[in-house]
Amino acid sequence: MNTFLYLIIGILVGVPTGILIGRYLLRKLFKDQEIHAQNKVKKILKDAENNAEILKKNRLLEAKEKFLQLKAEHEQEVNAKNNTLNQRENGIKQKEQSYNQKLENLNRKENELDGTRKKLESQTEILIKKQEDVDALKQQHVEQLESIAGLSAEEAKNQLVDNLREEARSKAMAQIKDIVDEAKLTATKEAKKIVIQTIQRTATESAIENTVSIFNIENDEIKGRIIGREGRNIRALEAATGIEIIVDDTPEAIILSGFDPVRREIARLAMHRLVTDGRIHPARIEEVVAKTKKQIEEEIVEIGERTVIDLGINGLHPELIRMVGRMRYRSSYGQNLLQHSREVANFCATMAAELGLNVKLAKRAGLLHDIGKVPDDNPELPHAILGMQLAEKYKEHPEVCNAIGAHHDEIEMTSMLSPIIQVCDAISGARPGARREVVESYIKRLKELEELALSYPGVEKTFAIQAGRELRVVVESEKISDAQSEILAADISNRIQTEMTYPGQIKVTVIRETRSVAFAK
Repeated sequence: MNTFLYLIIGILVGVPTGILIGRYLLRKLFKDQEIHAQNKVKKILKDAENNAEILKKNRLLEAKEKFLQLKAEHEQEVNAKNNTLNQRENGIKQKEQSYNQKLENLNRKENELDGTRKKLESQTEILIKKQEDVDALKQQHVEQLESIAGLSAEEAKNQLVDNLREEARSKAMAQIKDIVDEAKLTATKEAKKIVIQTIQRTATESAIENTVSIFNIENDEIKGRIIGREGRNIRALEAATGIEIIVDDTPEAIILSGFDPVRREIARLAMHRLVTDGRIHPARIEEVVAKTKKQIEEEIVEIGERTVIDLGINGLHPELIRMVGRMRYRSSYGQNLLQHSREVANFCATMAAELGLNVKLAKRAGLLHDIGKVPDDNPELPHAILGMQLAEKYKEHPEVCNAIGAHHDEIEMTSMLSPIIQVCDAISGARPGARREVVESYIKRLKELEELALSYPGVEKTFAIQAGRELRVVVESEKISDAQSEILAADISNRIQTEMTYPGQIKVTVIRETRSVAFAK
């Protein structure tokens, strides 16, 4: 209000004078505000100091309360520990009293034992004296016997030892023979048991491979497009794939013929793509075949990787993995090579587990045992030797290499895995249904087998069973004796080996039966 009044006065007095008065009044106004602000700050600082003092007192009170609480807890803990120590001290005192009592008992028993020991010493002295008397009497008797027999005690002892040694040697030889016979029988039973269990625990399929593939088409018009003008399309397909393509009167089907399953699969997939696309001409055929070959190679690697993962085999070289995948498109006597190798790997793992050997190495060797059949080069080498060289090249374990090379007896076996691989390979290849034969040749072979055994005198019946793996010969008991039966079995087996061709082995069993019949009337 005063400031406003001063301004009015300054205006009334005049502008210059008013400006001076205004400046004075403004300065006075700023100074009053500054003093007011300082007073306000001092008040705030004083209030803050008062609040800080109150807060400090509260914190001290809280700290004292916390200290008293911790002190009470500590005293309780100390009292509890003191009580525990007192209890333990009492227990120790009780144990000490018990130990002292036991010690007194031991001292008493020791005194009793001292008395007993003294008695035994006196009795021992008496026994020693009696033993000396007995020895003297024994010596006297020995001297009398020596004079009667004309032999010294040492000579008699040597003769007795020699007789006992000879008797013991005879008994030992007889016992050794019994043990060896029993061991052979037991080993044969255990081996058969392991082989049977291995076969029973592995489920397998029959052979399905052949040398032709069938490409199905929707209608016969596509045959003309595949043949092309003057046969140029089919010639281009055969030149690009190496497969013979047979287009005949078979409805809605084209036959792809070739011994190489990889080529047949490439031809089949290429024809499927060409028919689906609709553009069939030589340039397009070569392009599609090239793409299909690349796809097959990728699938081969994928098959190999999936196989080793399924079998739990680690660390296999990439080139060996690719060869394992190529096994899918290889066959032996109609048996798929990859299926055969997986089967042998599982057989080997089972048999190695039964025998306490390294299961992983056995499974690895079983999978790779026929790897030498995959490459197309070095045809003059046996596949077992070639497979061993490949395994050595790619740093496989020496036992695995030896098992691969020795599974057809091309090299000497130096590992326990080698005979296992050989046996499992034979099991997989020799089981019924594993490998296909032409029906006519199969039946003819069985008939020849039976006729061969029937040609011997005294043979009554013959039966070829187990898909030709076993030949049972029934003889007339009046004409053939037991000893002659063994000779007959050996003669038949030798003649089969020299005159017939067959996979695996054939078991010849000669059966001689004697019957005694009487009637009660």
